[in-house]
Amino acid sequence: MIRNPRTKRLLSVPLLILGGLLMFLAPENIWIGAILFVLGIGVEIVGLVLAHRAKTSQSRE
Repeated sequence: MIRNPRTKRLLSVPLLILGGLLMFLAPENIWIGAILFVLGIGVEIVGLVLAHRAKTSQSRE
């Protein structure tokens, strides 16, 4: 995780532009977008779980 607020802000702008571009170029078939959305949420959840586990394992040492 990025802790520096300035770096977070700098990364948020290109990610916001990328998100808008992807929405603009999205296919007409909504099911493809829904599947990709669910996959993206799954990846985020896995990342959060792994970060939480790494943080708790460091605090136990």
